Amino acid sequence: MSGKEFRFFLTCDINLPVTFRVERLQGPLPSLSKSPNSGIDSIITEERRAELYVECALYIDGAPFGLPVRTRLEAGGASCCWNELISMSTKYRDLTAHSQLAFTVWDVSCGKDEGLIGGATVLLFNNNMQLKTGKQKLRLWPGKEADGSFPTVTPGKVPKHERGELERLEKLVNKYARGQIQCVDWLDHLTFKAIEKIKQNENCKNGSSSLYLVVDFCSLEHQVIFQESGANFLLPSPIASTNELVTVWDPEIGKTNPSEHKQLKLARSLSRGIIDRDLKPSSNERKSIQRILKYPPTRILSGDERQLLWKFRFSLMSEKRALTKFLRCVEWSDVQEAKQALELMKRWEMIDVCDALELLSPVFESEEVRAYAVSVLERADDEELQCYLLQLVQALKFERSDKSCLSQFLVKRALNNIELASFLRWYVAVELYDPAYAKRFYSTYEMLEENIVKLAAGPSGEEDGFKLWQSLLRQTELTEQLCSITKDVGNVRGNTQKKIEKLRQFLSGALSELAYFEEPIRSPLAPGVLITGIVPSESTIFKSALHPLRLTFQTQSGGTWKVIFKKGDDLRQDQLVVQMVSLMDRLLKLENLDLHLTPYKVLATGQDEGMLEFIPSRSLTQILQEHRSIINYLQKFHPDEHGPFGITASCLDTFIKSCAGYSVITYILGVGDRHLDNLLLTDNGCLFHVDFGFILGRDPKHFPPPMKLCKEMVEAMGGAESPYYTRFKSYCCEAYNILRKSSNLILNLFHLMACSNIPDVASDPEKGILKLQEKFRLDMDDEACIHFFQDLINESVSALFPQMVETIHRWAQYWR
Repeated sequence: MSGKEFRFFLTCDINLPVTFRVERLQGPLPSLSKSPNSGIDSIITEERRAELYVECALYIDGAPFGLPVRTRLEAGGASCCWNELISMSTKYRDLTAHSQLAFTVWDVSCGKDEGLIGGATVLLFNNNMQLKTGKQKLRLWPGKEADGSFPTVTPGKVPKHERGELERLEKLVNKYARGQIQCVDWLDHLTFKAIEKIKQNENCKNGSSSLYLVVDFCSLEHQVIFQESGANFLLPSPIASTNELVTVWDPEIGKTNPSEHKQLKLARSLSRGIIDRDLKPSSNERKSIQRILKYPPTRILSGDERQLLWKFRFSLMSEKRALTKFLRCVEWSDVQEAKQALELMKRWEMIDVCDALELLSPVFESEEVRAYAVSVLERADDEELQCYLLQLVQALKFERSDKSCLSQFLVKRALNNIELASFLRWYVAVELYDPAYAKRFYSTYEMLEENIVKLAAGPSGEEDGFKLWQSLLRQTELTEQLCSITKDVGNVRGNTQKKIEKLRQFLSGALSELAYFEEPIRSPLAPGVLITGIVPSESTIFKSALHPLRLTFQTQSGGTWKVIFKKGDDLRQDQLVVQMVSLMDRLLKLENLDLHLTPYKVLATGQDEGMLEFIPSRSLTQILQEHRSIINYLQKFHPDEHGPFGITASCLDTFIKSCAGYSVITYILGVGDRHLDNLLLTDNGCLFHVDFGFILGRDPKHFPPPMKLCKEMVEAMGGAESPYYTRFKSYCCEAYNILRKSSNLILNLFHLMACSNIPDVASDPEKGILKLQEKFRLDMDDEACIHFFQDLINESVSALFPQMVETIHRWAQYWR
């Protein structure tokens, strides 16, 4: 079908708690007489202030499901307002088509006995099996407790014959809030004013005696359709068969509204003509601006927000955080406006490197803006630049020319740092396989080669440019030889031991030149390390379908360097995740929090080949098979009779910190497919994760827990009641809040990867970045996030309610 896509979520795929907001009461409040013979029709007097709360209960197929939840007590009469967000213990995926929410309002101001005000029940799904969203106005049944039977005797929906003009308008406002009616800022402002007048007139004419409860059902990114887990989605749905939902192609969808555009142009032309450079925002406007400046870089600004920032652009020039938001407000097709914006940009307070990365995203096409971002990047030292190099190479795809300011900057910085030069060459070389951008990356590759070759020898005997480039090319020759070896060894018939023997024969005989290089080669994983040959006796093959090689290289300094070489596996996603682990480790250490992370090095040297640094360690599967517990394993290497659990305090502290660090990082990055084989532990207690084939919420296993924390890790801390487990949770919360401060940096880096060929990013970049943003919970302050994260940990390791037992059982199965 042509036209705009209709995107939706299925309830069976949503692993989130049922959430809604209890807003307020509307209408006159009846009083409850203590006498059994008295009625309930009298109106409460002004002298007595009611103390009300709402009890919310979930019913599935007419039976109560889970424990009811109560709002806080709120004093007041008909103007009683809670505006409280309620989260039930039940997840959307556990709902059925006949799920209902029952709301009962109670008054505790009339003595010890609670007074029943009234109740109402509402279905969570409409006739088309779509989850209800937006504000719902429920009529309360006076003196009746909400009934959860199906069908209910206390329906909150107002019958059609009783609906008036107000109900019709409220229904339209609800559609507008859900995005089903197009937003036109200037027209919406007038419309809502008119609606308020109609409401006032209607209320003056006929004072209704009915009491209503207003509840706001939370909305997700797309419409939610009911679907049972495991159902056949290919069967025709009732919606399609009855033709109640029809998609009509509108050729004007997505185009600029001419009236709105004209109004915006007029406002800005007036601002340009009669400008007050000393114009200052009012108190309310200043609050709105500060709210906008806190938006994540993925947030799209509304018309009013753009106009507000443009209006006060001169007073915002001293606020460096405001520049990226201001540049999003510019109408770049307007030559005069674009010119003024660029002039202001040059005089603006210098922004941070993090914000400069945002200006290199595909959102900003202006060459001047991107050149300004590069000038900011020049302030970053080589260590910081290397943290972002992978994304900066991807950002070349968004440039307007092959020899852009960004490509020239990267080449220039690479000339003074051999590590930057080596990694830049590899990152660019891998992108040559992409036919859409091969020409651009080949241009950068040539530029790098030309400039390195021209370098003269250093005064202290450093290599000249030609020898330096040749040393980098020998890295490629080495990887080509390793690819050939992997193929030959894979063709050997027999078990893994026979393949290992053949590998060592190759290295000692036919390929003996690999045992001792004529000239040292810079290690592709660590260009500062010079390797002189492979030690045949210490090289082996892992038992796997792809037969990855574990090679021990001799270094020029006399040491060894162990690496894993894989052929037939795309390591670019692992490379991205490990880069993020390394970056987060750096961010935590800058805040004096060392969680003993192990960001081992990963380098993709092609579309299906690459190298990984080998860290001596054992998987938790091996440890549990041989030692039965993690504690027994650590006791073997760090025994201490007086220490906790018989091991040294420093070793246990290392284990707890590394568990906390990876628990937080894997949660933020949405790492999936966790099992005891890809959790490794070193002799000194450092736990770390490997194999990142699933990220950003993807997981091949059903019912993944929110935190990748297995019971064996908790047992090694002394159990969930242990003070060491409490310390673990404290480290988790502290690390989470530190990384939340750098959420813009991490989101910007992922935004630059939008056009990469990394599977879990390329499949749906926008959705992946929004999932990542959601993990940071930017709507909460630090204190609220501590409670949130502690609840998340508790939810992952213990059942808090009886109805969660089945869920915990599923999570336990996840680790098997």
